[in-house]
Amino acid sequence: MDNKIKLLDCLYKDMIAYFAGDPKRIQHFIKVHSFAKLIAQNENLADEQLLIVEAAAYVHDIGIKPAEQKHGKCNGKLQEQYGPPEAETILQACGFSEQQIKRISYLVGHHHTYTGIDGIDYQILVEADFLVNLYEDNCKKETIQHTYQKIFKTKTGRSICRTMFGIDITVPKSPKII
Repeated sequence: MDNKIKLLDCLYKDMIAYFAGDPKRIQHFIKVHSFAKLIAQNENLADEQLLIVEAAAYVHDIGIKPAEQKHGKCNGKLQEQYGPPEAETILQACGFSEQQIKRISYLVGHHHTYTGIDGIDYQILVEADFLVNLYEDNCKKETIQHTYQKIFKTKTGRSICRTMFGIDITVPKSPKII
């Protein structure tokens, strides 16, 4: 088994243990990981970037647990605040390098910030999280179309979003003036 698989399997198992007794959170990060990996592979990310994306997808919502424990809520900003230190602990235990941990931690600390996206790994994580959240939150078509227009940038993410939600991106033609 190569090192990448060992790292990701360790992280996967540790995240299941981290959210023990909370199958909804476990199911969420598994779905985000699946979409993130699919998008990243289809966007032809290099192996190191793919590893970063996959790891970030597993740990992206790790800040929920400490936010709920400390504040009784887990909004996006609290997740971004409490997530990086929690992620760093698990990533170190699994054997990720300091450089990898730094980038993954950054992504965890920004995955609910949709301005200033500074890399394809960040973009993919945001898109994958939205694909899952739009479904899990039972969002209306208008919300999905707005999110599609504002957030989705990768060819693969855009295609998945259109297909999964059956959204029409055609612009209605203006009536002819005679």
